[in-house]
Amino acid sequence: MAKAKKQKPIDFNALVEEVDKDFPTYQILDQDGKLVNKDVEPDLSDEELVELMTRMVWSRVLDQRSTALNRQGRLGFFAPTAGQEASQLASHFAMEKEDYLLPGYRDVPQLVQHGLPLKEAFLWSRGHVAGNLYAEDLNALPPQIIIGAQYIQAAGVALGMKKRGKKNVVFTYTGDGGSSQGDFYEAINFAGVYKANGVFIIQNNGFAISTPREQQTAAKTLAQKAVAAGIPGIQVDGMDPLAVYTVSKQAREWAANGNGPVLIETLTYRYGPHTLSGDDPTRYRSKDMDDEWLQKDPLTRFRKYLEAKGLWSEEKEEQVIEQTKEEIKTAISEADRVPKQKVSDFLKSMFEVQPQSIKEQIAIYEAKESK
Repeated sequence: MAKAKKQKPIDFNALVEEVDKDFPTYQILDQDGKLVNKDVEPDLSDEELVELMTRMVWSRVLDQRSTALNRQGRLGFFAPTAGQEASQLASHFAMEKEDYLLPGYRDVPQLVQHGLPLKEAFLWSRGHVAGNLYAEDLNALPPQIIIGAQYIQAAGVALGMKKRGKKNVVFTYTGDGGSSQGDFYEAINFAGVYKANGVFIIQNNGFAISTPREQQTAAKTLAQKAVAAGIPGIQVDGMDPLAVYTVSKQAREWAANGNGPVLIETLTYRYGPHTLSGDDPTRYRSKDMDDEWLQKDPLTRFRKYLEAKGLWSEEKEEQVIEQTKEEIKTAISEADRVPKQKVSDFLKSMFEVQPQSIKEQIAIYEAKESK
């Protein structure tokens, strides 16, 4: 009887490695502000380059002043953004005003640059309903607090745009922790099936609150999670403004032309805590790690690039800083003058036709509030 031929074992490691090697990190500027990929340098005018840097400096100052206002008790919930300026503002720089923005709670800078008055952003932080009443021409939804939920909403809005024949695109953001949520997978899968007009961005800052990236998933990159949804995925140096802009701009054009969504992973870092609501990053991050990422700072990198082109100076930056401080001072003062919310108003909005029990409660609270 012939001996059965021994079957060659499947190389499962090779299957994983085959996917891993397809996701290199896209970069244009190194940490010294020098071009390392000149062939893909974006075609931005001098004015546009200066405007992008201005927005990034504005965001850094907003982070610093918001932190101070929070500690003074003048601001409520706040998620620090320092370190993520390129990831946030350079990607938003690729958007059109008619595009839709669905932010997470750390994405207030993009929301303000998209048209939300800073006063209303401060009111949102305080939990005031006036911070959620957007103007009709502001194509955005309020920041989502539920981790990853904005991805599901974005998939729906993106499909709506496609069905209406729009050439506009939805941009949405989540963190590396959000990419571990069920909503994340459902959204990119749904958007992929219907080739919806969406750009899905994962801001990988290394930690989901205190959980490090390597303890969230065995995937070598988060960009490769796009493979399961049958859509393009790309990893980009999130501290490099030019690389983030270029990838976001081309992803937008791809989605706007009916090709379906794109998943972008930006490798970035938050210098501060997850939020100012009790998180202490020194418990799970080392000083050496902080120092390593500070060497990659997006403002320092872009500043060197612009200074070499004669487009930026210390005086120009100081002017932006002072203007931003005045803008923040005015906005927080305006927010202070908005009438405080009343319990009776919350009760009045619970039902279209108020039952007797609610009417009685309204009367009780109105009596208290009138004193």
